Amino acid sequence: MNELPSGTVTLLFTDIEGSTRLLHELGVGYREALDEHRRVIRDAVEAHGGVEVDTQGDAFFVAFPSARDAVCASQEAQQALASGPIRVRMGIHTGEPEPTETGYVGVDVHRAARIAGAGHGGQVLLSQATRDLLGEEFPLRDLGAHRLKDLLAPERIYQLSRADFPPLKSLHQTNLPVTATPFLGRARELAEVTQLLGEEGLRLLTLTGPGGTGKTRLALQAAAESGDAYRDGVFWVPLAPVRDPTLVVSTVSQTLSAKDELAKSLRDKELLLLLDNFEHVVEAAPQLSNLLAECPSLRLLVTSRERLQLAAEYEYQVPPLVPPEGVELFTQRARALGVTPSGNGAITELCNRLDNLPLALELAAARTKLFSPEQLLDRLGQRLDLLRGGRDADPRQQTLRATIEWSYELLDDDERKLFARLSTFAGGCDFEATEAVCDADADPALLADRQESGSPPRNSVWASLLDARDDPRVRGRALARFR
Repeated sequence: MNELPSGTVTLLFTDIEGSTRLLHELGVGYREALDEHRRVIRDAVEAHGGVEVDTQGDAFFVAFPSARDAVCASQEAQQALASGPIRVRMGIHTGEPEPTETGYVGVDVHRAARIAGAGHGGQVLLSQATRDLLGEEFPLRDLGAHRLKDLLAPERIYQLSRADFPPLKSLHQTNLPVTATPFLGRARELAEVTQLLGEEGLRLLTLTGPGGTGKTRLALQAAAESGDAYRDGVFWVPLAPVRDPTLVVSTVSQTLSAKDELAKSLRDKELLLLLDNFEHVVEAAPQLSNLLAECPSLRLLVTSRERLQLAAEYEYQVPPLVPPEGVELFTQRARALGVTPSGNGAITELCNRLDNLPLALELAAARTKLFSPEQLLDRLGQRLDLLRGGRDADPRQQTLRATIEWSYELLDDDERKLFARLSTFAGGCDFEATEAVCDADADPALLADRQESGSPPRNSVWASLLDARDDPRVRGRALARFR
């Protein structure tokens, strides 16, 4: 491989549209067509000073020192391929990717690949960054702003040529929020959730877990990753502000701007609905069963602190971050405040004490301008409000106290009494013990989810909260997180 250009680099991704179909249609002729395609791409790249970074199957990854050269190369290649059976889609983006021994890394690489993936055979797509470096010599068509998988903000995309193509394969029909911070870690969980969303016959997936586990963030990322599979889009319905379960359906209708009765509006739609924070309106769960029965192409992704207990439901319990991901999240959030925390041992211990729960880690990182990791460790368990979020944080997640309070207030009187008694078991318990110690007539259904989740480890933040002395109800509230 030739030496990779550095600094400001324009990246070109290409691949063949419908290669499997072409293989069946052309038979033995496919190899010859594929070889010709490769020759054409390489000739155009070489003629304009590009460097072939990687080739996988029928796809090329090329780097150019100049945005103009990248566009000229793609234009020439498309013209040479126009008369043949192979149709190639191309994406171009300019940025400052980091060169490595084997290629490039960085968000600019992902952005270029996502732009290419949104196109169609014969189409060349450019990012705004590349467009800004070009003059008026190229015929460009402004396709508007598009949401692309994995990217935080919409990307304005331009097409090389004035030709007509089908709509881009982007999240153009969505109201998924643009997150303020990048998605970190969770590679395994994200892969598992997206795989579940793609399974035939699985139409209701509920992500469960205590407050602060990161259910919403994982669900939003999985919904964005799965957007291509839904012809009519992916929509997020935040239910935290809704207090009356009877208003859930009307809230969904309002979000979708449905003109008719909701089931009638969705009957022929291929749609993914993300219903976020369902735990406090769980009495509306039967209405979801009715929607699924009347809308055969509808799929639901739900976040909740408890299962919905519906026949169609598949539950996915969202775990805390694994320790390396917890340290990375804490460190990245601290750096965003201009703080470079030191003391890896103290940071690791702090993250472990916080159970590697994303919310707790973010709240702790927000205090690093005032306290070092060692000082935060010393103060954990003294005050529930020590870890506090910013002004734009959800009120339920401003502090650990608020998060626990939200769960506690969802319990009825009998549940609160039971969980206050459960605080006796600091190291965990089984059902027989709860029957014997808490209440001889304890309801097994009430405890089922709590036993599956297990009790918090003694060295965790929750154990610290159990030991706190500033609130007599802390012990019951901390265990109420399992709701």
